[in-house]
Amino acid sequence: MIAFADASGVRAWLDRDTMQLGETVTLNVEAEGGSSAQPDFSALAQDFNLTGTQSSQQISIINGTRSAKTLWAVGLEPKREGRITIAPIAVGNARTEPIQLSVLAQAAGTQAKPGGDVFLEVSAEPLTPYVQQEVRYIAKLYYAFDLTDGNLGEPQADGIGVQRLGQDKSYVATLNGRRYHVVERHYALTPERSGAIAIPALAFRGTALDVTDPTGFFSRGRSVGARSDPMQLEVRPKPAQWTDSNWLPAASLLLKDETELPSEIHVGDPVTRTIRLQAQGLGFEQLPELSLAAPDGAEVYPDKADTRTRDDGEWLYGERVRKFAFVPNRGGTLTIPGLKVQWWDTVRDRAETAELPPHTIRVLPVAGSAASAATSTGTVPASNAVVPGIAQIAPSPPAKAAAPKRLRVWRALAILGFALWLITLALWWRSRRVMPIAKAAATVLPDSSSQRAAFLRACSLSEFAAAERVLVAWARAERADVRNLGELVARLGDAVQRDALVDLQRARYAGASPQGLATRLTQAFKGGIAWRDRPVPQASASALPALYPERD
Repeated sequence: MIAFADASGVRAWLDRDTMQLGETVTLNVEAEGGSSAQPDFSALAQDFNLTGTQSSQQISIINGTRSAKTLWAVGLEPKREGRITIAPIAVGNARTEPIQLSVLAQAAGTQAKPGGDVFLEVSAEPLTPYVQQEVRYIAKLYYAFDLTDGNLGEPQADGIGVQRLGQDKSYVATLNGRRYHVVERHYALTPERSGAIAIPALAFRGTALDVTDPTGFFSRGRSVGARSDPMQLEVRPKPAQWTDSNWLPAASLLLKDETELPSEIHVGDPVTRTIRLQAQGLGFEQLPELSLAAPDGAEVYPDKADTRTRDDGEWLYGERVRKFAFVPNRGGTLTIPGLKVQWWDTVRDRAETAELPPHTIRVLPVAGSAASAATSTGTVPASNAVVPGIAQIAPSPPAKAAAPKRLRVWRALAILGFALWLITLALWWRSRRVMPIAKAAATVLPDSSSQRAAFLRACSLSEFAAAERVLVAWARAERADVRNLGELVARLGDAVQRDALVDLQRARYAGASPQGLATRLTQAFKGGIAWRDRPVPQASASALPALYPERD
């Protein structure tokens, strides 16, 4: 139908006057003379959704006579069925005539079946999920012509969370002998309440190339659309037999140790248990927090949990990973606690339990304490000959010569004792003139066991900034003149320790990979700091002469 204005040179027409609800129609408005005024389409919003507007100008010269035309095209999507009157469109001072459009009811399933130029198919699995269980929703758009643009709506419904999965898949399919381009899109729907939930139909709007249509806006395309069938989910509540507070409806669930636990450690040496919890069909927000209690004889230091949700294009995978560092404070047996997670297997429709068993570790005394005890015991002489004990100096003499020999022995001991006293006095006199004095040389260094334990704990948690800070504090407890990590590297006598600290600096300040660095640092410094030099006494640090020098 074409409507003309009598004297204004403005006309309007539709590309068809009968359509079905859910389709789109193009309204064309043409003005003679190249009018600069713009049509007023605001009155159309009452009965239509406007899907886009295009405009162009055409100038022609015939037998020296110049003429110009301006054409506007707007896509209309009716909001209701029935007979709709398109009100006159104003272009400057001119107005078009009203146009009648017949909108028929949409046939059931028309848009979801092959055969048309464009149609949508949707599917959902399962249709009877549990609350908080993932529903895999798939939308497929079929079109038999080239599209210049298009917009496919998202599934939306009250009481449902929607997350798009992966990238769109594009391929070609042949249905009933007709070739179609297909765009496939996947979603994860998570029902948040039980009961019936209706998912409205999806809608597609686009522009198709149609060079055979003489009224199709100079072959620039025409508006097309499609609508899917609506769907309904019947969401089941948690089973009556479920008593655990954390409701985890998953297709599969994994609970595992990421690190291998040792069978034997020493007091103060940290041992790390890294636990991974992964569920198929759940986001990480739905997974419970991972926690382990401190066992008897040890402190526990949990790290911050590492969480993420990923997808493979069809399923959500929620993950929680957390490290727990256990530091034993006494010898004996240490039992690292286990962990249990209750979940609901949606494939077999039954309750399941994932479990990590406890792990028992033998805790030995601090490394080096036994050797020190053995060394101290070894200083005791095997024979008591040098210890005052006359009965062990020589066997008892015969009774008839006991008195003279005893007198000679005492005289010899007296002379020996006097000589030893003179030697001791001379050595003492000499030692007063030698620096450093014995008192300074015997200065006891601070205990560094707490810094050592803190350093090993930081390494076990891969906290390299804290490890560097604690290591410098540990070194200063043994060498007060060490101020930073660079000075510590220069003072080390062990090449393995030096290389480990160089790699620590590269990882922190040069962007090098920290892979395996925590294990190297732990192994390198487990037995203590290997110094290249001995402690420098405090008294030798001054180069000034004594204020009151001793006199000869």
